[in-house]
Amino acid sequence: MRVTYLLTAANELIVEYEATTDRATPINLTQHTYFNLGGGARNILDHELTIDADRFTPTDDNQIPTGELKAVGGTPFDFTRPSRIGARIGEDDPQVRTAGGYDHNWVLRDGGMLARAARLVDPESGRTLEVSTTEPGIQFYSGNRLERPRMGLCLETQHFPDSPNHPAFPSTILRPGGTYRSKTVFAFGVV
Repeated sequence: MRVTYLLTAANELIVEYEATTDRATPINLTQHTYFNLGGGARNILDHELTIDADRFTPTDDNQIPTGELKAVGGTPFDFTRPSRIGARIGEDDPQVRTAGGYDHNWVLRDGGMLARAARLVDPESGRTLEVSTTEPGIQFYSGNRLERPRMGLCLETQHFPDSPNHPAFPSTILRPGGTYRSKTVFAFGVV
């Protein structure tokens, strides 16, 4: 397995994963980088988030995906247009309650090819982050259980969690002779 990090002059952090195997192996590589475009002095609740996904993978009471692909429309999980992270994080929704906020996987519209997955904006600082990936999903974690809750957030590009146990999810099994490749681009800018 190899992970390559490249920082470009265009303010991009490019992360590329590559792996091979000699036996059938589940593989689902990601990273758990925390972002706060406000510089860390404020929490992330006023950040505006857009996720290019019409569905997410609900979880059970132990936060294990149920296998369902649920539409985001009309739920606190609808980030199809720019939305303040804090706008619906306290709604009385069983998924939000169980996670203490957001800690879910979104099913990306353009999974499989390098395409935009999410855009994050801090209106106060004007800083932006655009995430593109070849992965089919993105896990958005709103920092619910940090020592200082919600002072950072994660946008983890990946296959769906618990994929080996859900045949309808994209496969994470890498077979001998095959090569796992994944690319994610974190592009930083200002409004």
